[in-house]
Amino acid sequence: MKYSQQIGIVAAFILLGLCFLPWTVIESKGLTISGFAAEGTSFGRPGLFHVFFCTAAILFFAIPRIWTKRTNVFIGAINLAWAIRNYVLVSSCMFGECPVKQPALYGILACAIIIQIMVLFPKIPVVKTEES
Repeated sequence: MKYSQQIGIVAAFILLGLCFLPWTVIESKGLTISGFAAEGTSFGRPGLFHVFFCTAAILFFAIPRIWTKRTNVFIGAINLAWAIRNYVLVSSCMFGECPVKQPALYGILACAIIIQIMVLFPKIPVVKTEES
């Protein structure tokens, strides 16, 4: 794909921005859970993992070397797995109480899927050699 690197970089930046928005709301306790603010729960700060791996993905999307494109496949897969984990963990019902899912939670999952697809189509310059 011609624009796979640019689409991957934009998706990674959007994912980073979505980490600051509310993911779920637990109405009975009055809690709003986001990637960096999950006080009152045992979720920790799940957005930090996304920040690390999205930053690495952006860097590897920008560097035109074969080893960065190969490494980026694993970084995208780890990021997608973490997004799936966050979706399942943060949106699951606990003790008979279901949180209200916010659009940012779906956006994080969608951006992680887009990043994973874009790392599978790297733009690698092909050098033609003369055959004798």
